[in-house]
Amino acid sequence: MSEPHYALPFEIPPASTDHIKRKMFDLAYADSSPSQKLDIYWPAEGDGPFPVIVSIHGGAFMGGDKRDIQLTPMLECLKRDYVLVGVNYRMSSEAKFPALIHDVKAAIRWIRANAEQYLFDPQRIATWGGSAGGYLSLMMGVSTWAVELEDFTMGNPEQSSHVQAVVDWFGPTDFLKMDEQLAESGFAPPEEFSHNSANSPESLLLGAQVTQIPELVRKANPETYIRSIAPPFFIQHGTHDDTVPHQQSVNMAAKLAEVIGSGKVTLELLPDARHADPAFETSQNVKKVLDFLDSILHP
Repeated sequence: MSEPHYALPFEIPPASTDHIKRKMFDLAYADSSPSQKLDIYWPAEGDGPFPVIVSIHGGAFMGGDKRDIQLTPMLECLKRDYVLVGVNYRMSSEAKFPALIHDVKAAIRWIRANAEQYLFDPQRIATWGGSAGGYLSLMMGVSTWAVELEDFTMGNPEQSSHVQAVVDWFGPTDFLKMDEQLAESGFAPPEEFSHNSANSPESLLLGAQVTQIPELVRKANPETYIRSIAPPFFIQHGTHDDTVPHQQSVNMAAKLAEVIGSGKVTLELLPDARHADPAFETSQNVKKVLDFLDSILHP
């Protein structure tokens, strides 16, 4: 296969965490890959047990890191007495779908299995991610019942990977509709950056050109797994996103509302915001996210 057109053109800089006194880096939550590690950040004071926010980085399924700058807005949760856990997972160059789902679920089971030692509240866990991390956050919320998306050989099979709340920033869902939806919004990508191409992030994740594997695309779509047991969702997307069309979130939110009730689904479209726009990380917007999480995890 030729080099992916979508290779990230730059290194994502690290987040600043020097000011955080209580933290631990690179704890292994499984042992089948060096990627299967997590970081923990605690509030400045207190012995918990603290509710947990699992931060899941983006990067087109092929880049990013649990300690990069995408972590910055999530770190604000420490001021509200949450523990923040940053999770790495296998990239598409190392393993194909559903390996990344297996990884994040294994990390959540690890969190529950080690709750007492690390001051976690195992009954209060949320996920929060953007782009590919938003996709994974959605998957954690909808697929608790889907045993085919668990790999219990990775450890702690007696624990649940269920989460109590989900935050999704501009995550993709239905890979086969992305180009069509971008065109509808006037953002049709050039052919070499088409999501339907053989070298797109989605095709590389699934191991074949998405247009040739519609059944696998369906299995990779969070909409496929929605059941009434799903937790509350907070979804935000920019209307000028020319990478992941905002219709992905509109459709996901509508399908969630049909099954779990509109009262458990919040969708906000940020006017004129692009993919990973700074508008998501303003203090006002991060406060919205944390207020949502407080309503469920800090009632």
